[in-house]
Amino acid sequence: METKKDILWRVYLLYAMMCVFGIAIIAQVVNVQFIQGEKWRAKAEALTTEYREIEAARGNIFATDGSLLATSFPIYEVRMDVCADPITDKIFYSNLDSLALCLTNLFGDKSKSTYKAELTEARKKHNSYLLIQRNVSYVDLQKLKKFPIFKNGKYKGGLITLQQSKRSRPFRELAARTIGYERPGIQPIGLEGAYNSYLTGVGGKRLMQKIAGGVWKPLNDDNEIEPQDGMDLVTTIDINIQDVAEHALLTQLQLHGADHGCTILMEVETGEIRAIANLSKSKNSDEYGEYYNYAIGEATEPGSTFKLASVIALLEDGASPSEIVDTEKGVIYFYGQPMKDSNHDKGGHGKITLHESFEVSSNIGISRMVDKYYSKNPQKFIDRIYAMNLQNELGLEIPGEGKPKIKNPKDKDWSGVSLPWMSIGYELLMTPMDILTFYNAVANNGKMVKPKFVKEITKNGIVEKEFQTQIINPKICSQETIDKVKRMMEGVVDSGTAKNLKHADFKIAGKTGTAQIAKEGIYKGQKITYQASFVGYFPADNPKYSCIVVVNAPSNSVYYGNLVAGPIFKEIADKVYSSRLDIHKELEATEILVENKIPFTQRGNKNDLVTSLQKLNVPLNNDTLNTSRWVTAESKGNKIELKESAETKGIVPKVLGMGARDAIYILENLGLSVKIEGRGTVVKQSINAGTQITTPREIILKLS
Repeated sequence: METKKDILWRVYLLYAMMCVFGIAIIAQVVNVQFIQGEKWRAKAEALTTEYREIEAARGNIFATDGSLLATSFPIYEVRMDVCADPITDKIFYSNLDSLALCLTNLFGDKSKSTYKAELTEARKKHNSYLLIQRNVSYVDLQKLKKFPIFKNGKYKGGLITLQQSKRSRPFRELAARTIGYERPGIQPIGLEGAYNSYLTGVGGKRLMQKIAGGVWKPLNDDNEIEPQDGMDLVTTIDINIQDVAEHALLTQLQLHGADHGCTILMEVETGEIRAIANLSKSKNSDEYGEYYNYAIGEATEPGSTFKLASVIALLEDGASPSEIVDTEKGVIYFYGQPMKDSNHDKGGHGKITLHESFEVSSNIGISRMVDKYYSKNPQKFIDRIYAMNLQNELGLEIPGEGKPKIKNPKDKDWSGVSLPWMSIGYELLMTPMDILTFYNAVANNGKMVKPKFVKEITKNGIVEKEFQTQIINPKICSQETIDKVKRMMEGVVDSGTAKNLKHADFKIAGKTGTAQIAKEGIYKGQKITYQASFVGYFPADNPKYSCIVVVNAPSNSVYYGNLVAGPIFKEIADKVYSSRLDIHKELEATEILVENKIPFTQRGNKNDLVTSLQKLNVPLNNDTLNTSRWVTAESKGNKIELKESAETKGIVPKVLGMGARDAIYILENLGLSVKIEGRGTVVKQSINAGTQITTPREIILKLS
């Protein structure tokens, strides 16, 4: 019996112990899961390791001459393992002062004592990932590697560096909107966005550990998988022409107080964009900057520049440039709506030809001709416009292209005045790039090519992909019509609305445009604002470049295209012509016959003339000269004969033909005060030779 009780007692005791143990386990589970759950979850998370993506260096964007338009340069996040095994207390504390001093001298953001305190505190807390500085340049990193402790190397010095890339545009705002940017979470723009897949490259991998504070620390000094850098873009942009274009545009915007403007220069045959500038006023100041790509994104009513399309349609359907149209006194009516010419207050143009209507940009002349040929069948006119591809987007790689709009008689908003108003560039929408592409097609003998921004994609200098010129329309109209409208556009500059652009060295062909724009209410107290433009090509007899300039909302009472946009076009054309020998006419190799090889010689100082002529081996006859200091020169056969030029005291001498220096010397020695106008040799003197000098007098010499 005693044995049985003893066994039961032991069983009960064991059972009780098991229950207590089970309860303890349950209690600990509850404690770990709920009471200390946050602590242990944080610790587990802190011990997480994973492969983290390492960003590849983004490819460069180059101008056509190799200049950098956009590039990436490395910046570094610098940290320190203060408790690295090789850094003993002796090494740390003996170098602490000098390290802190070096850091404050390099970065200048904290005092020596602050750096020293942070390093000491990190040492006490066994911080193996102390942040020293972010956004450190490569140059500063090289300096930092020579600092105390750090100079012991990356293993013994506790130095940890994380490389990142920072995007930069060396030319700052130059073509900024076209170059664009690509940023996480933001709609990409420009070439950066369009060619992002080429520029990005392939990221690498690095094994990293998440430590306290959610900070990721690399476990090794090197990347496990090295990133592959992105490819490079070689654009069509000419950085020198781009600079001229932006400066010329800025000057005119400031001069006329305009809201915004743009300009584009295109190579006729290839469609390559050599320059594209977009400037607008800041919302908070009168400063101009590149905030939006108006050249490709803003579709507006183009106004008179669209008249070229109307004239092409007319010529294709049988109209003649010499056909007469009556513009009356500058005002007519379509369905009760007045149509006016710019000179209606001066009596209008009267009866003029279609050719003249285009040259003087007569709204009435063009609209009446279009009404005459198409009023019974407006769809025929629209079909002509559609055949020139003016209703289609260009399909540019750069995002944000504005959509052109060419109405159709079937549309709900078509009315009786739509046809005449469309013929002069209203009730339709086109971007500056659309208009330029159209004019470029005329310069290219009817072949419409797609605007091109990128020539090739390269990798380590090797061409990976080359972009060929794309043809949108092989022939927008007949060659006969092209030849006729080319003469019309030359006439605009020779004797029409753009006479101020007539050039002595090369011919320009084009069209002015002045459109009234009603946009989103009132601009500076006006119900309407203006859009001034000029579009054309040069040299007119052998077109190489086409260009458009559009200036919106000029506010200083000058708004005509030839006065606002024309000077910008001319400055760009001058720069291109002066720097492109291939567009100059080749000089004919003709024999130049010289009847007299004796050089022209001025009156002047005898010694100077004799010395100069002898150096040039010019035969000289000066036997008749005695001591005269001043002489005249005369060609005698194949010799120069020098004659004395005597100056009488108190008498104004003849100084015609002399250089300014000699003339001033003679006259001032006679007591005359000399005033010079112009440069070169003396062609006129205000006091005739032989006049007696009675009192101190001023004599004016005109030079040429």
